[in-house]
Amino acid sequence: MAAYTLNKAADSMNQASFLYFAYGSNLLKERLQLENPSAKALCVAQLKDYKLAFGNHRGLPSKRWHGGVATIEHSPGEDVWGVVWEMNTDDLESLDRQENVRFGTYSPVEVSVWASGQEIPSRTYIMNSCVYASPSQQYLKVIVMGAEQNGLPEDYQKKLRSIQTNTYEGTLVVMDELDKAVKKSRKKVNHQSD
Repeated sequence: MAAYTLNKAADSMNQASFLYFAYGSNLLKERLQLENPSAKALCVAQLKDYKLAFGNHRGLPSKRWHGGVATIEHSPGEDVWGVVWEMNTDDLESLDRQENVRFGTYSPVEVSVWASGQEIPSRTYIMNSCVYASPSQQYLKVIVMGAEQNGLPEDYQKKLRSIQTNTYEGTLVVMDELDKAVKKSRKKVNHQSD
């Protein structure tokens, strides 16, 4: 996926698209495409000198996920793995809305990630006023599914699976939406391979 798409991305990047580095629930294609249908995975990439953290904006738990949600923090010597997505600029507003930029939950930032020895400038999001909190098991499941789906390094996937979750066991509306989207996606793949 990396060599072809990185060269193609460099050639085709224009006003109509942008690159987005996902490291949390948007690792899962079906999650990202719920509100951002143009997203196409380009490559797995590494963000150096950052670590993955979980928390709540100003300590207010996420109503959608019932626990801490992902963010990144500067941390020399550590790495965050994720996926670089190419997206139409038409989806920029919905991506910002999903990340609650208008309400100050996350701020968009430009980062340089690495794939196949190439530096790739990408947009990502960092939580403002983060108060650390464990994620719900459902939220972490979505991140792990996305890591598996995109082939993030096995040792990083293992690290993700070892993250301590909170005790929330209730149902989440977003999980119902994702289950339907994943089943639809698998059905489509199976139908195309017949």
